[in-house]
Amino acid sequence: MLETGGLELISTAVLLLGRDHRISYANPAAENLFAQSRRQLVGARLAELIRDSERLTLALDLALTYRASYTEQELELHLAGKTSSHSKLLVNCTATFLEIEQEDDARLVVEFRHIDQQLKIAREAKIAEQNQANRELVRNLAHEIKNPLGGLRGAAQLLEGELSSPQLIEYTQVIISEADRLQNLVNRLLMPHKLPRYIRTDIHRLLDRVLQLLRNEFGATHTLDADFDVSLPEVECDGEQITQVLLNIARNACQSTDSVISPHVTLRSRVARQVVLSRRSYRMALEIAVIDNGHGIPVDIRDRIFYPLFTTRNDGTGSGLGLSIAQTFVAQHYGAIEIDSEPGHTEFRVILPFDHPTDADATEKK
Repeated sequence: MLETGGLELISTAVLLLGRDHRISYANPAAENLFAQSRRQLVGARLAELIRDSERLTLALDLALTYRASYTEQELELHLAGKTSSHSKLLVNCTATFLEIEQEDDARLVVEFRHIDQQLKIAREAKIAEQNQANRELVRNLAHEIKNPLGGLRGAAQLLEGELSSPQLIEYTQVIISEADRLQNLVNRLLMPHKLPRYIRTDIHRLLDRVLQLLRNEFGATHTLDADFDVSLPEVECDGEQITQVLLNIARNACQSTDSVISPHVTLRSRVARQVVLSRRSYRMALEIAVIDNGHGIPVDIRDRIFYPLFTTRNDGTGSGLGLSIAQTFVAQHYGAIEIDSEPGHTEFRVILPFDHPTDADATEKK
């Protein structure tokens, strides 16, 4: 029989499979990856763990038939029986054929290396760098716009004083009104972001406030639900900033479902386990999800929605600052915003450490 003692200690998930892809062994890392105990895994077929596994199954069959090895980078797996927010795994997969005498013994060693966290860290760093460059560009443009904007408004006021026709005065009022609107936008772009004031906070008090504000604005047209884990501990945060984050994301969700039959938005609180935030590892963190049943966010614009002034609304009501501000505040809390989106289900997840990490923290605090 194959000796498996050495596989118990390695960090990558390893399964031993027979000819029918039935699992005869799973190491502890495989238990963590597939979120099932060894007792549940052993005896199950790989297709019972992974939905849409035809591509992987075919590759393993070829490895068995030709007694060869198989390797694939960045393979996306969908776990059976899991919710959409936790069903996807991004892995590097290697299968190796075993030359053994016993016909009933394991024939393939399949190794899965979870790379999702590394890609998330790289993606967050890239987005942060892009957003910082965009913010600098927008601030420079705002400075250039501010002075001529004041001149236009002043000229319109002087012109209005020389006019006697109410119809012509109406036109100058439009110029002044639009100049004031642009001035407010420029001021918001130039406003420095204040640093958070970290206070122990019951996150559900903030969520209840956000829900009340949403019901006042959208309650007549939308179904707004709460799905809270009330056992969560308090989180160290700036309550005003996190309220603004959740309100900006949830209001976007409500607006994006305007054209949907029976629009539905849910606010959910949970514990996120084994996460990396700002290059620190945490056994537990706070996860707040805003879920809607809208049309979804196209993949080609998913990274750009956090850019300042980027908006998908064509009716002139969107400033393009809501998600940019949300990301800035979350970054100041050493957290992250994740997105899963497909038609009929879009989920924004705000993930925050329960405790504010100090500069001395090199590893997890929890």
